Amino acid sequence: MSDNWSLEGNYFESCTCDLVCPCIFLMPPTKGYCNALVGWQIDKGHLDDVKLDGVKVAVYLEAPGLLTDGGWVVCLYVDKNATEMQVNAIGELWSGKHGGHLGVIASLITEVKSVEQAPIEFTMDGKKRHLKVGKVGENEMYAIDGEDGGDVMVSNHPLAVAPGNPLVIHKVKKAWFRSNGFNHSHADTVGLASPFQYGP
Repeated sequence: MSDNWSLEGNYFESCTCDLVCPCIFLMPPTKGYCNALVGWQIDKGHLDDVKLDGVKVAVYLEAPGLLTDGGWVVCLYVDKNATEMQVNAIGELWSGKHGGHLGVIASLITEVKSVEQAPIEFTMDGKKRHLKVGKVGENEMYAIDGEDGGDVMVSNHPLAVAPGNPLVIHKVKKAWFRSNGFNHSHADTVGLASPFQYGP
């Protein structure tokens, strides 16, 4: 276990919950389960002497109920342009081996179906967020306009992928994932986005 690591960048996700996702308030998912497609773009990061600047990561997850009860099944994808050392570093970090908030998230996972490299496109353009994971998954979502035309935000929520950062609430245009025996799609549901900072 290393305490010499840090990651920062932006993340966004869509899931099967209605607006606003009750999971972030430690309540059961809208449909009783949660299927989500999540992407991270690491702007600056490292694990020991392995630099992770520019690496993109994606996860598809299915959770059977209340997220904090665990039981998640996930598929992990790392940018195809990542080196073998970078892929190994991401695998260790996202598995929770080096602790921190990623360790908390990993503690909720029961099964990792696969760890693969794939072309990952992570796009932020105005109110649009768009994630493409090779030929296996896609998430396209748009920030909701608030009463003043600005973003709708939620802060200080008790369950967070990126603690300490207010979430911008989005509506999903389309999201789907087809691999490892999964065949899932959703639309007109909630999307969440924010910066992230992870460390030991």
